[in-house]
Amino acid sequence: MFKLSFSAFSFFIVFGLRSSFAQSPDSLKTKQLNEVVVTSTRGEKTVFQTPALIYAIGQEEIKTSQSRSTPELLMNQMGVFVQKTTHGAGSPFVRGLTGNQTLLLIDDIRLNNSTFRYGPNQYLNTIDAFTLGRAEVLLGSGSVQYGSDALGGTIQLFTTAPEFNTGFSGRVLGRLVSAGMEQSGRVEARYGGANAAFQAGFTHRRFGDVLGGKNTGFQSPSGYKEQDFDLKAKLNLGHGWMATLAHQSVSQRNVEVFFRYQLENFKINQFDPQRRQLTYIKLENQSESNWFNHQTFTVSRQATQEGRLSQKNGTTALRSESDKVQTWGLTYNNQSRFLRGMLTLNSGVELYRDKVNSERYDENNTTFQRTYSRGLYPDNSSFLNYAAYSIVSTNLARLNSTFGIRYNGFVIDIPDATIGDSRLTPAAFVYNYNLSYNIGKSIAPYFNISTGFRAPNIDDLGTLGIVDFRYEVPTNNLKPEKSTTYELGVKIATKTIGLQMGYYSTQLQNLITRVRVPNEQVNGINVYRKENVEKAYINGFDAKMQANLLTSLQLYGNVSYCFGQSETKNEPMRRIPPVNGRVGLNFSKNNAWVRPEFWFAGAQERLAQGDKDDNRIAKGGTPAWNVLNLNAGYTLKKISFTAAVQNLFDSDYRTHGSGINGYGRSLWLTAEFKW
Repeated sequence: MFKLSFSAFSFFIVFGLRSSFAQSPDSLKTKQLNEVVVTSTRGEKTVFQTPALIYAIGQEEIKTSQSRSTPELLMNQMGVFVQKTTHGAGSPFVRGLTGNQTLLLIDDIRLNNSTFRYGPNQYLNTIDAFTLGRAEVLLGSGSVQYGSDALGGTIQLFTTAPEFNTGFSGRVLGRLVSAGMEQSGRVEARYGGANAAFQAGFTHRRFGDVLGGKNTGFQSPSGYKEQDFDLKAKLNLGHGWMATLAHQSVSQRNVEVFFRYQLENFKINQFDPQRRQLTYIKLENQSESNWFNHQTFTVSRQATQEGRLSQKNGTTALRSESDKVQTWGLTYNNQSRFLRGMLTLNSGVELYRDKVNSERYDENNTTFQRTYSRGLYPDNSSFLNYAAYSIVSTNLARLNSTFGIRYNGFVIDIPDATIGDSRLTPAAFVYNYNLSYNIGKSIAPYFNISTGFRAPNIDDLGTLGIVDFRYEVPTNNLKPEKSTTYELGVKIATKTIGLQMGYYSTQLQNLITRVRVPNEQVNGINVYRKENVEKAYINGFDAKMQANLLTSLQLYGNVSYCFGQSETKNEPMRRIPPVNGRVGLNFSKNNAWVRPEFWFAGAQERLAQGDKDDNRIAKGGTPAWNVLNLNAGYTLKKISFTAAVQNLFDSDYRTHGSGINGYGRSLWLTAEFKW
């Protein structure tokens, strides 16, 4: 079935291309490639004009996809593969890399902090999917634009904003999923005046245990509870100045880590609590000046807390851990425009500072006595990140190019009794160069070369304790990881078809990896320390297309493949996703729409030794899977209804590296009332 679906996808691309070339070129491009994006250059460009693989997920797609969480919104998108340790998590792999090797942004502010783990994590799930208005995915390094961590790519999420001169408005939304898997609700109110606009929203969510496919049944425990609150205000200050003030608060409780119960004999294993708060003030100025055409100042404060509760069966001690990170950010970006917009220059400076507090104690269930010990990270660690960058873009009649450079420095202080107090001051200098040339009005081949880096963070340097199935000890001698990516591709955009595809090769050096300490164990668990010892490469291919078959019927799809190899170990890189993608048809008429969508992933049998040791991955690898979903919707004046049947054939499946199976056959219902 997988081979048939992949062949069918290739046929649809060829058929769409033949159809498009049979028509005369037209200045009206398909919507997919005519969308304006900002993540690739920190300035506005259409997807077609951008010499890199980038795409946007708009508000309508966010709404109709009915994604339960922000990570699930990205599932089976081009170049992105989502691993789920549990259903309260979700870690996007971008071109084979994840965790602290992929950069996440929210409203132009870094979500990544200095405790982001190597490998999968749950932090993207702390963004309320109901607040999103747009998402952009840049495949390939974004280190010049946004700094450390963007080795595989950059995912930027934008929350909705109120609009001026709209008066009072709002919405009430409710969602139910069969078998008690979800009950969610959101209420939102807005006011838009001549010079001031406000919005406020509250989300309450309750997730039950996940029902898997026909041979899986309920996966218990895997549910959790969530409450979110957000505010945003826009003020027109006059003379081209605009101020945005925003606050986001997400709180998740009792997030069960399912595979720990299933495979590791735990009585309790939860993220509790999992919290994130972001407050920022953004000042923007738009003027007629060529040198200071668009200025943006942002001051932000982000606070995260990861709590962990764990207790093995047959023991009397409940372990409680808490890691808190407070991040202050200050950024300035200026866009200059010359030659009637044919030449733009985006330059700026950034400053982020993390303060990390970490604690741990064991409480005896009988005596209630607490025994305190060092947390996962050294308490009162700090991480200073400062940078300056400049990006030059040209937009000529046929030639589009971008050249960017960034200098990034760090000051990392680790007060640790285990290895002594240490200070590291790594730095990196990176660049990129992208070039595309328009052949006629519809075809644009492109080439780019980009360098990236990831500075060692506090998770790399200061971790002490059990991580996955290892016992990790701190180190104080790490250098930044580095990457160089070469990419060659093409974009085709007519009124009938939109297609972008590219082949890339990423060389990785100084990779930080866990190395076993010889002849050392803690409670029977092998001891590891991180070192810069690995060299590797990832080669791959990504493609995304949309074809307008009829006025009301569109065909769309995407496919991604990557091959990762550790040259140092002469084995596959860890957790490399299999070939994966989706194919769908979207039919819309008047106020109704129907969308069948087919998801697929091949088997992944190329396993690193770490994959073979990982109890979440089946012996011999992860089997291939195919899932058919059916979405539909109808709008009646101010009320809209969306329904979905997930996994129509009730298949058992698990995304590679995950600790829990995907949804079985289930009914999803969402109703929204707007006023």
